[in-house]
Amino acid sequence: MTGQDWMEKDFYAVLGVSKDADDAAVKKAYRKLARQYHPDQNQGNAAAESKFKEIGEAYAVLSDPEQRRQYDAVRAMAGGARFSAGAGGAGAGGFEDIMGAMFGGAQGGGRSGPRVRYTQGGNGGAGFEDILGSMFGGGRTAYGQGTTGYAAPTAGADVVAQVTLPFRAAVEGTTAELEVNGRTITARIPAGINDGKKIRLRGKGRPGVAGGPAGDLVVTVHVTPHPVWTLDGVDLRMTVPVTFAEAALGTTLEVPTLDGATVRLKVPAGTPSGRALRVKGRGVQGAKATGDLLVTVQVAVPQKLSRKAKQALETFAAENDGEDVRAGLAARAAE
Repeated sequence: MTGQDWMEKDFYAVLGVSKDADDAAVKKAYRKLARQYHPDQNQGNAAAESKFKEIGEAYAVLSDPEQRRQYDAVRAMAGGARFSAGAGGAGAGGFEDIMGAMFGGAQGGGRSGPRVRYTQGGNGGAGFEDILGSMFGGGRTAYGQGTTGYAAPTAGADVVAQVTLPFRAAVEGTTAELEVNGRTITARIPAGINDGKKIRLRGKGRPGVAGGPAGDLVVTVHVTPHPVWTLDGVDLRMTVPVTFAEAALGTTLEVPTLDGATVRLKVPAGTPSGRALRVKGRGVQGAKATGDLLVTVQVAVPQKLSRKAKQALETFAAENDGEDVRAGLAARAAE
């Protein structure tokens, strides 16, 4: 994406958030719109597909602090700086000449490090060296104010992208092909990557200026939710319902695993609802670590009882009438 692209696109408006929206607000807005315009929900709808890509592009920039800072600086540039062609140039240099130098493009015969003359714009307007400082973290060192010179070696800008993976692919690891600046780049996705994680591919971003190093490609990974399992680091989590009798008396369960097999899991007598039981080695099979399967026991309360079942429970309640399961609650609440 060029600086001109950033100048023309209002990513805040695309997501429907204000310019001072925090990360949580940006993520919430993206998820809502992504669900609405996802291709799976709008098959054959070219407009929805285009909108989904636009939303993804906006979120990829605004969810990355460095990219968002650079984007805000580029958008602010329109009201603060004036540019003109340097010595030896024919005619006035345009915005793309300046942004080409800053983002790795090359105009005017393919020279690297084009000569640029700049002037301070308006009262309090930002000069070219101020824009460089805000976007790349530098100070007023590459140029002297009001002078003409060649650009110092500058690192290329990072490029952001995103990819959505099925849950199993995220657990097992995969590769993803990304189209970046007209190139096809294959990114290796490690096993056990969690939703929202970023992968940085060194040197795969915009080329540097005047011999500076290339930027990076930063890929944000989104993982499609699974109806049974969730990822927690390298561990897999799932919830299994049990009856009150099974939790109270203890039982052994047949629990499915992600690879299609089953494991036997012992539920000790007296297991409370919400307790997680661990099955070793049945989580993510990563290159550096192997996770576990964490099974949360959830006691299922029957919605209807037969007459005999109700009488049995009433008898049970009468036998345990002296036990106060909420003892001490009020005292703890008052602390």
